[in-house]
Amino acid sequence: MDPLSSLPVVQTKPNAWALLPLWVFLIAYLAVSLLAGDFYKMPITVAFVLASVVAVVASKGGNITQKIESFCKGAADGNIMLMVLIFILAGAFAQTTQTMGAVESTVNLTLWLLPQKLLVPGLFLAACFVSISVGTSVGTIVALTPVAAGIAAKTGVEPALITAAVVSGAMFGDNLSFISDTTIVATRTQGCRMRDKFRTNLRIVLPFALITVLIYFFVGRNAAAVYEPGPVNWLHVLPYLAVLGAALAGVHVMAVLLGGTLLAGLIGLLTGSFNAWGWTGAMGKGINGMGELIVVTILAGGMLEMIRLNGGFAWIIQKMTARANSVRRAELSIAGLVGFANLCTANNTIALIMAGPIAKEIALRFKIPANRSASILDIFSCFVQGAIPYGAQLLMAAGLSNLSPIAIMQYLYYPYLLGIGALVAIWLGLPRRGPRGGENKKTA
Repeated sequence: MDPLSSLPVVQTKPNAWALLPLWVFLIAYLAVSLLAGDFYKMPITVAFVLASVVAVVASKGGNITQKIESFCKGAADGNIMLMVLIFILAGAFAQTTQTMGAVESTVNLTLWLLPQKLLVPGLFLAACFVSISVGTSVGTIVALTPVAAGIAAKTGVEPALITAAVVSGAMFGDNLSFISDTTIVATRTQGCRMRDKFRTNLRIVLPFALITVLIYFFVGRNAAAVYEPGPVNWLHVLPYLAVLGAALAGVHVMAVLLGGTLLAGLIGLLTGSFNAWGWTGAMGKGINGMGELIVVTILAGGMLEMIRLNGGFAWIIQKMTARANSVRRAELSIAGLVGFANLCTANNTIALIMAGPIAKEIALRFKIPANRSASILDIFSCFVQGAIPYGAQLLMAAGLSNLSPIAIMQYLYYPYLLGIGALVAIWLGLPRRGPRGGENKKTA
């Protein structure tokens, strides 16, 4: 007999008390971080463990064994497990390409393509390309900020301006990359294909990226580049191009990442970047590097299932959609939900994990296509993450350039335009063309 078949029927009517685990998480993570003056002082995994314990203990109906079984059912949800598998493959691919030298070659390629007379907008475009390729805004900032700082020292351009161009481009790519954590979570929680989300997402953000290029052109038009790009190994860039092409062609993300890892590994072996043990070591390191995200994803899945079973989701949806008598207002509620979660966690991936299931229910109720709800989630999480001074992106950029996050923020044109533009897109119902393969269906 399946033990889950004996689980009690738990209250699903709107219940504000069901949100107690979320408040415990906010107190354990946000409040403690604020008191400590450091958003990375309290491990987010510990905060989720505390919230998960409260979710089980405070749940109504059944004994402790049944409550734990309900928690495990949510943690082992099909979408949660698929996300975990994708994170594992993404970690293996990212570390294999990095160890093989692909990141360095990709950075050198972008600098080689960078127009010498268009330094600041060129660095923005370079960061866009690198972040789409490597799937991480922080990794892009780590790779390009020292380059930008060196160029600023040689040319006399404002360091905060050129650093902000790198951060802006990094957030553009993080929002669109097929191997980005945020893209994976947004598409899986909403139940849509990455290709469909990419198309919808791109049509919303591309005009504002082009406006950003123009702004950086006029603001930094007097700057002149003085640098020598390093050598470009075209074979090293190939795995990124292959992954991007395969994903756009609609190949399943698991096959894309597995194929990309194999291709990167074979190229690394052929070029002598590593031997067989070096390759396996790189994959292991990449997978282990995803450990915290995997733990948080599993704990969040269980915690959110307990909140849902006890009526917490129903209460949030009731309050957020009380005045949402249209698709427009429903989409604004999704944007507000993920934006608030991101302000509290300073981590756009975690914010998406927390907000995604609730956004899914809102999207189903108002018949919002899955690719559109996924785009809204990802866009507003990246907008908030790129604009808060205590996020990892700005803290990393500030540390590498010896600047304060506040100094960089005055030149962060793209994240601000992204937020404003996405609100305009929601208000006007753009893009108007119907979804292709983006129907919103209930997931298993």
